[in-house]
Amino acid sequence: MFKVINYTIRYLIIILFVVLASNYVNIIENKSYSDNINKNVNLSTMALKIDEFKENDIYSAKDTYTGDLTGYVYNCPLCNGTLGCMPSYYIKDGTTTYNDETYGSVRIVASSSNLPCGSIVRFETSRVSNEPVYAIVLDRGVRGNALDLLSSDLNYALNVGRSIITYDVLREGWGK
Repeated sequence: MFKVINYTIRYLIIILFVVLASNYVNIIENKSYSDNINKNVNLSTMALKIDEFKENDIYSAKDTYTGDLTGYVYNCPLCNGTLGCMPSYYIKDGTTTYNDETYGSVRIVASSSNLPCGSIVRFETSRVSNEPVYAIVLDRGVRGNALDLLSSDLNYALNVGRSIITYDVLREGWGK
């Protein structure tokens, strides 16, 4: 009786070994091999490339600030009707945008000297638009991190009101 059980167990072990061996062969056959000689992956180089891509991406934030947003018109009591960064740019006809070579048509904002002339910022506020607002710093006259949005008329400027926003700096100064 033990002899029969012993043979049966041996027989089952052999069958199990054959089944496992055939599955192992199938796994090896399904592996793909590459003849590419550049098999090493340098993760630090990949990280540098990602950082380089972010730096070259015109819509990635270079810096982020929080400050007041207000609206103003070209002929406000403390305004002289010209832009601090571009005095010859005509805004007395209600122009509130500037056609930037890289960003296209963008709104005009006043900033303190914290942001160089020509800086591009992006912010969101439902008082101005349901979409992100892209603006260029072409005027001065505010303090700290505040932005003053050039408006076509006094009613629009009053509608902008005063609110605290967070804005991203996409470009610091002209062409940087």
